[in-house]
Amino acid sequence: MKTSAGILLFKREKNSHYYFLVHPGGPFWKNKEAGAWSIPKGEIIPGEDPLERALIEFKEETGQAIQGKFTALSPVKQKGGKTVYAWALESDLETSGLYSNTLQVEWPPRSSKMIEIPEIDQWEWFESEEAQRKINPAQTAFITELEKMLNEVK
Repeated sequence: MKTSAGILLFKREKNSHYYFLVHPGGPFWKNKEAGAWSIPKGEIIPGEDPLERALIEFKEETGQAIQGKFTALSPVKQKGGKTVYAWALESDLETSGLYSNTLQVEWPPRSSKMIEIPEIDQWEWFESEEAQRKINPAQTAFITELEKMLNEVK
C-alpha cells in the first residue's frame, strides 16, 4: 500500500489558526476546490525516513526549505487506501514567491499525449474552518488533532 509524508504548516493570528495548503496542478484539478487541497506531501520510498521525505516534498512543491520543531500527528488513511504521515510546524511563509516542480502526465487520459504540468498550482493560508472544507477529507483529521493539542496547551 502506498504511503506519503507531509508537513502541516500553521500560524496563529488574532486568536485564529491558519493552515498552509497546496492545490494540485494540471487539467484534472483545474476547477476542483472543496476536498482538492492538501498538505504538501509526497510518496515515501521504502526504507526512507518519512520526515525526511516530507521535508523534501515541501521544498519540491513550494521552492522553500523549512526547519523547526516538528510535531508528529497520527497517520490517516485516504479514500484510495494511501496512508499519509504528517508533522505539524508553526511557521509563517510568504506565498508570493513560491514555485513547484513540474511533472509529465498523460492528458487526456489514455490518449498517449504527455503534457508537462506544475505539481502544485496554488498555495494559500486558510483559517481553520475554511481549511477543513478545502482539504482532502481524510486530512481534516490532522487539523482536528493539532487544534486539540493547541487548545490543551493554552
